[in-house]
Amino acid sequence: MVQAIAALCSPLSSLPLNARFSPVTCSHRRSWRPIRASRSSTSTTTWKHSMFIGTRPALKDGALSVDGKDVLTDVPENVVVTPLTNSSAFVGATSNVEGSRHVFTLGVIQDIRLLCLFRFKIWWMIPRVGVSGSDIPVETQMLLLEVREPSDEPSYILFLPVLDGEFRSSLQGNSADELELCIESGDPAIVTSQSRKAVFVNYGENPFDLMEESMKFLEKEMGTFAVRKGKQLPAILDWFGWCTWDAFYQEVNPKGIRQGLKSLSDGGTPAKYIIIDDGWQDTINEFQKEGEPFVDGSQFGGRLVSIKENQKFRRAENGSLSEAPTDLKEFVSDIKGTFGLKYVYVWHALMGYWGGLLPGEEATKKYNPVLKYPIQSPGNLANMRDLSLDAMENYGVGAIDPATISQFYDDLHSYLVAQGVDGVKVDVQNILETIATDLGGRVSLTRQFQKALEKSVAANFQDNSIICCMGQSTDSIYHCQQSAITRASDDYYPQNPATQTLHIAAVAYNSIFLGEVVVPDWDMFYSLHDAAEFHAVARAVGGCPVYVSDKPGNHDFEILKKLVLPDGSVLRAKYPGRPSRDCLFIDPVMDGKSLLKIWNLNNCTGVLGIFNCQGAGSWPCTDKKVIEDAASEISASVSPSDVEYLEEVTGNSWTRDCVIFSFKTGSVRRLSVEESMNVTLKVLECDVLTISPIKVHNQKVQFAPIGLIDMYNSGGAIQAVDIRSKSSASGIRIKGRGPGTFGAYSNTRPKSCTVNSKETEFEFREDKLLKLRIPARTSSWDIVISY
Repeated sequence: MVQAIAALCSPLSSLPLNARFSPVTCSHRRSWRPIRASRSSTSTTTWKHSMFIGTRPALKDGALSVDGKDVLTDVPENVVVTPLTNSSAFVGATSNVEGSRHVFTLGVIQDIRLLCLFRFKIWWMIPRVGVSGSDIPVETQMLLLEVREPSDEPSYILFLPVLDGEFRSSLQGNSADELELCIESGDPAIVTSQSRKAVFVNYGENPFDLMEESMKFLEKEMGTFAVRKGKQLPAILDWFGWCTWDAFYQEVNPKGIRQGLKSLSDGGTPAKYIIIDDGWQDTINEFQKEGEPFVDGSQFGGRLVSIKENQKFRRAENGSLSEAPTDLKEFVSDIKGTFGLKYVYVWHALMGYWGGLLPGEEATKKYNPVLKYPIQSPGNLANMRDLSLDAMENYGVGAIDPATISQFYDDLHSYLVAQGVDGVKVDVQNILETIATDLGGRVSLTRQFQKALEKSVAANFQDNSIICCMGQSTDSIYHCQQSAITRASDDYYPQNPATQTLHIAAVAYNSIFLGEVVVPDWDMFYSLHDAAEFHAVARAVGGCPVYVSDKPGNHDFEILKKLVLPDGSVLRAKYPGRPSRDCLFIDPVMDGKSLLKIWNLNNCTGVLGIFNCQGAGSWPCTDKKVIEDAASEISASVSPSDVEYLEEVTGNSWTRDCVIFSFKTGSVRRLSVEESMNVTLKVLECDVLTISPIKVHNQKVQFAPIGLIDMYNSGGAIQAVDIRSKSSASGIRIKGRGPGTFGAYSNTRPKSCTVNSKETEFEFREDKLLKLRIPARTSSWDIVISY
């Protein structure tokens, strides 16, 4: 919860503008990439050497060479390379002097397309693209390079600055196009003269395989974090939720919560979990005096007085006429019973509250809080300042004694469980790097707090019920052993029109990195807003939690019903949504010509979200300005091959063609994987394409299920499909969930269709789209289509 946001993508070639989706001509674009082995069959602990080609990174004649290509030139003699696998190595450097912070030159990088993910403010990352070292910002936490030979498909080189002992690494460029390595401990007493394992460098032909396998290797090598695939995922991911923050901010109250839950339920999209955000805790703020003018930032000076709820959620002993519930336990029980909530989460900061704990208070003294004043690193100060941290630097933070942090979390969480609370959203996590002096340094302190936090969550809550937030530093990321959901962007700012497109682009690019460790959380949004559908479609393809922060009664149910089924469940895609391969090195926000494409998979289909993010806002920390005369409409080429790992859903009877269903136009197109088509969108317009492989049934019927075509992620409704290529004994069988209109592609008209063994009427269009209705109040269905 702080200020602005930013993000980025890559340029697509300019194409003829077409007003509609369906009437465009097909064109061959690139040859279909070789079919890769399904990821689901890959062990999470096996390093796949066969995935990577060429020689390992090596230093020779003053150059860092990867696969025989010079990536860095003019490499200083103090740079060291430690070979690992056939494609990877650690890169580091040495110095003649000891210090708590070093900046080393690694070499010159020029004339190569690159993508950076960097912290533009202390809490959050955004992307940036460029072609040389001078384009690499301070606090870069991931660097991806595209190596392209004239006649070959591109390959990719990945630089991941990691944690080496008690030092945290980051990358940055300078005006001489030199790539620099910064290592820092965050404590003047923690010093070194070298870091030999500061940056992990790896090489591969597929950027997504490269990222996944690199993080798997680091998981095993470092032993401090775990990748997403091995983690328990909280059940809230598959249900629709409501967060109180943008609905009430810190004025959240029981009456308003009841009103919000009721209005969502009455409209047909019941929330199944709630996050009671900032405003429920027992706090005091000495910097906000009643009757005095409000000072912006003073809200971050509040401190926690006790672990219990405040008087809005607890009736005073003499308050028999108060509207407050008896206590938090009674309130949680009431809203669960009244509104059918499955889960209630509450918010707290890593230090209890923004300003930590109030020192000297009876209820907090056993945690030994000490007032500390945050000190930011030079890297953070080189980018964008943040209001919340500026305030904390001024007011101080009541920092909990690391020796008592385990007790604090256990006391707080066990109390919450006793009140019926099911999980927590833990905010302000990166604060630790600013208060690490005399506490062992930022890496050690983060490790201690993260371990205590995750231990308490595991001991007190079921279902790994934690959402992490404001923790996008690699200190936190590389200590994420159990936590499985993390906010992937700066806040959603409903009042700022310039941040809507940035938000979507930022999360998509950040998910390339974060999505290997956690399920990225795209944050809440308003369903009743100028950019509501833009955000809703992004959540539909993001594979993420889906929750809004609508004010009570302020909802657009037309949009919500395309995301949420009547039972409150959502059609979540399988993986973190990420930019398509041809978007990796373009800027879909500010280049004036590119659309952003975000790919994902369902059980039986692919899905591709397409967004026009141009002309609405500018990235922070850049001198570039948004192109004001950007085209009113922008076209992009789309293809089934934009969906990575499509072979996971193609099966043996695949024709190598796919049907493409546009949610925006309702049209269907048949394309081979080697073909493409144009999509044209205006600023802040978007579309969702369901991409379903066409398979052969009974040697002659060509069929592809689409799903519930009234839902943004239509294919998310399909759970299984049985298509028998040589048997006519039975029809095509599709299992799924949710009421609405089911759609599928069929090259021939069926004889009959049944839904849950009952014959039903169907429509068969000229474009081969088969449609049938699944009755209301149908939670699951078994469709049989006979020919």
